[in-house]
Amino acid sequence: MHLAGSEATEDFGARLAALLIAGDVVALFGELGTGKTTLARGIARGLGFSGEVSSPTFPIVQIYDAPGMRLPLWHVDLYRVGGSDELVELGLEEARFDSALVIEWPERLGSGLWAEALRLELSRVDDGQRALTVTVPLAWEGRWPPP
Repeated sequence: MHLAGSEATEDFGARLAALLIAGDVVALFGELGTGKTTLARGIARGLGFSGEVSSPTFPIVQIYDAPGMRLPLWHVDLYRVGGSDELVELGLEEARFDSALVIEWPERLGSGLWAEALRLELSRVDDGQRALTVTVPLAWEGRWPPP
């Protein structure tokens, strides 16, 4: 599918948020500048977060759990993660008990990316549009596509 710019990308994320339940992982693949953080912002907004949403490149993990949110969200950016020791320290598996995870640069997890993760790959096309390729796992059967 095509997303016509940032607004459409954020809107798609908000619609996707309606499908999320605790334990879900949304893996965002794509080069720098393809809209991964914009999509994550839409998910946070769709869950009821109204504050600032930015890429957690330096803190690695940003947790959104404000009053009024339907579900806590862990926004994870693995761009700077160096090795498996750092990944274990993040506590991502434990976060899945009561939260949803959105992970930018999930390829850093290697074979550790959960099989039930929804995989979204963003790429640039002409005129600021983004192409979105979705791989829907069996765990999402009956919940896809977003409204």
